[in-house]
Amino acid sequence: MNVKPSQLLLLSLAGSLLFAQPPASPLKSGVDVDGIDKSCKPCEDFYRYANGVFLDKNPIPARYSNWGSFGLLAEANRERLRTILDAAVLSKAPAGSSERRIGDFYASCMNTAAIDAAGARPIEAELKRVASISSRAQLAQVLNDLQKAQAAAIYGIRSAPDAKKTSDIVLYLYAGGLSLPDRDYYSNNDDKTKEIRNQFLLHVSRMFQLLGDDPASAESAAKSILAFETERAATRLTRVERRDPSKTYNKMDLASLQKLSPTFDWKTFLANHRVPAATTIIVSEPKAIEQFEQQLATADLAQWKAWLRWNIVKNAATELAKPFFDEDFTFQQTVLSGVKEQRPRWQTCATATDNLLGDALGEVFVKKHFPPEAKRRMNELVENLRITLREELAKADWLEDSTKQNALKKLNAFYPKIGYPERFRDYAEVAISSNTYFQNVRAASISERQYELAKIGKPLDRNDWGMTPPTVNAYYNPLQNEIAFPAGILQPPFFDLNADDAANYGAIGAVIGHEMGHGFDDQGSKFAADGSLTNWWTDADRKRFDARAQCIIDEFNTLEVGGGLPNHNGKLVTGEALGDLGGVTLAFKAYQRSLNGKPAPVIDGFTGEQRFFLAFGQAWRWKGRDAAVDQQLKTDAHPPSAIRPNTVRNVDAWYAAFNVQPGDKLYLPPDQRVKLY
Repeated sequence: MNVKPSQLLLLSLAGSLLFAQPPASPLKSGVDVDGIDKSCKPCEDFYRYANGVFLDKNPIPARYSNWGSFGLLAEANRERLRTILDAAVLSKAPAGSSERRIGDFYASCMNTAAIDAAGARPIEAELKRVASISSRAQLAQVLNDLQKAQAAAIYGIRSAPDAKKTSDIVLYLYAGGLSLPDRDYYSNNDDKTKEIRNQFLLHVSRMFQLLGDDPASAESAAKSILAFETERAATRLTRVERRDPSKTYNKMDLASLQKLSPTFDWKTFLANHRVPAATTIIVSEPKAIEQFEQQLATADLAQWKAWLRWNIVKNAATELAKPFFDEDFTFQQTVLSGVKEQRPRWQTCATATDNLLGDALGEVFVKKHFPPEAKRRMNELVENLRITLREELAKADWLEDSTKQNALKKLNAFYPKIGYPERFRDYAEVAISSNTYFQNVRAASISERQYELAKIGKPLDRNDWGMTPPTVNAYYNPLQNEIAFPAGILQPPFFDLNADDAANYGAIGAVIGHEMGHGFDDQGSKFAADGSLTNWWTDADRKRFDARAQCIIDEFNTLEVGGGLPNHNGKLVTGEALGDLGGVTLAFKAYQRSLNGKPAPVIDGFTGEQRFFLAFGQAWRWKGRDAAVDQQLKTDAHPPSAIRPNTVRNVDAWYAAFNVQPGDKLYLPPDQRVKLY
């Protein structure tokens, strides 16, 4: 669950306990019994036991890099969006209405004849602007203008609470300018990485040839771009370092930023984005700014111009004619992730509409697919998980009283968001036409950026979400101490109003516990109840916590994925692994609480306890192509999903549910099981 940013008042935990009440009608188990591999013992490989038959019968579709529960639900949601969008196209809704806007946007994306006829014309003016650069002063100006137009950005920018003073919404500035997935792709010399760099050179060269360059010039420009980005990559923090909020919190004002990079006009940069010059700026990687300054002052103008041309065409490729779209797909999807064929055009267009007009599309989605009863039941689940975590923290004998009280204060302040925002955004300022896809994407992107940056200097608005309603995901935001669960994930198999509570607690309950756990993982635990980056631990407690986290690091450092792929980086996946373990532990205890002392029903031959763990294991059913798994292991803080269900070997209740005994493959002696609470 991620972090790839509804109510106006915080919920109170005072009062009686809340439990989800089962529907009066007969319940289904909520577990895919037919997907279980009964030839595999749960004590040998619980993931295989829970999912083996499904995995064998469901190969990865050629259009995806991976497949499983998340992919199946995402595809189902896209089908739902397709129905909504097809209706919007045909509705003849009045101009300016949300229905007309999403219908016109979707229609423009589906109009591939118009897109292909336009060729590269949508970016010609920007390419000519780059070609005309003849001085470093002009270069800096063009950089500013292209960033404003969302055409080529060397920095990522967003608004968020100041991590040291969360009442202030400020500007965050992130290092950018790399085309490969991570800094190490530019320096690692294993055969796979070197081949990716070779493919990148061919990709850039082919893109330039599509713009009209001769092969020799295109090849030379590609080498220049790789060298340019390799210099930039050398200054970037590692993925593990970027997880540490103390390393990425570098507070500056405009004068300090200008001193760090005097050649660039930062005042104009801020003005272009309508950000007040007096705004506080949090710089994630100052060394990357210094490297930018060095390149701005010394790199050949020809190299800069090649890099800018590349970024313009790279960023626009999916909105341009088919040759550009296809070339982008070949590298980004086939080379990097192993995807064999493109998705149907309607899926691409439904996803684009959701990404750029998410509230307008999401408002219709939740009306059709997320009833009020689902939101009520989810709120009960969240509160039961919160009460359970409160009890676990209160009785944690390894925590001193001051740390314990601070932890409880933070838990009580958790702000839950369920399904969708209370107010949907109005996109009235976004001009959308039914036959100009590139311009529509650009207009919506610029509007989204301005909407985001307009928050600077204003009070925090809890209504804003970091994901759209149809998204199959969830997140914890440490700066706002909030947990969010979009309506998109609150569908079977994760959440089913007609299923027994064992399945709902095992699937979405573990997701809720996972996101709550992020507030107390190795990095989230550095933020206090108000979201501020503040140490609320005693030194002794922090050491004890770090020792527990080290057990997870050690475990994942030695976990073999197989297939010649590298092992996990334990320090990279620590937070997600802790979230998985804490999530399933809390959800099981919350499930037991929900039974009110009554025995769980036996359904489909499985006890409630068994169905809880099966639902947890099936929520993570997943298989990925080698290229995609390789990239995930190198760049993603989330372990591959196929690894995640076997964390149950640390949960005592799982041993009882499946009669796991010493000598079984997954058996861990009690003193070796990682305990968080």
